[in-house]
Amino acid sequence: MLHFSHPQHPLSHINLPHLFTCSGCQEVGAAKRYACRLCNYQLHEFCALAPQALKSHPLHYQHEIVFYSKPGRAKSKCDACGKSVKGFSFRCNACNFQIHPCCAMLPLEVVFKPHPHTLKLLMASPNGGGDTGFQCGECKRRRRGRIYRCAVCDYHLHAICAKIIFNGLLDCGIKEPGKSGNMLEAAAQLALQVVTGFFGGLIEGIGEGVGEDMVQNIMGGTGNAFISRGIAGK
Repeated sequence: MLHFSHPQHPLSHINLPHLFTCSGCQEVGAAKRYACRLCNYQLHEFCALAPQALKSHPLHYQHEIVFYSKPGRAKSKCDACGKSVKGFSFRCNACNFQIHPCCAMLPLEVVFKPHPHTLKLLMASPNGGGDTGFQCGECKRRRRGRIYRCAVCDYHLHAICAKIIFNGLLDCGIKEPGKSGNMLEAAAQLALQVVTGFFGGLIEGIGEGVGEDMVQNIMGGTGNAFISRGIAGK
């Protein structure tokens, strides 16, 4: 595909189990992505296919939220996960609400594989910053941002921790990356550059679909191992 954010080269749809940073939203991801064979430009699947606007979104049903390729205000934060917005985002023109594209995929209820019960999103606090009084059952921390809660056993999950359901990290067995994650990402980027560079001409010669299957098999086995199993809100 040709994407407006990277018009100089086409992007190929690939599925690799390695950590990467999306060139669009600047958030991490794994598994499915759109990647350039000629450089290190990579986009989350949902960032590459993001619509121009979302209406009646469950996290902000009052107004339409519009896709923007650059952050709106200085030191802006995502109203779902509380992290900084550094790239692609959905933003409300009627108020200050904004979210990452990945956070726009967060439903009102999720099934988080490490926990046996359905989790429901708590209502936003009046100040919009999220309640820091709950300890997350996944990261064991208290932080700002939206929270999912289990009504059965009072388990809580940060929205930022729930994002691993949608960005490919959970299916690939990757936790929220720290310093070791950054090293893993750098190694994965180098491997992707080497493989795509070596096979770039081959892919063009034998056909894009067949060539991409070869790259996926070499880098991480067959793509079926990393297909989403629809564990959230489906």
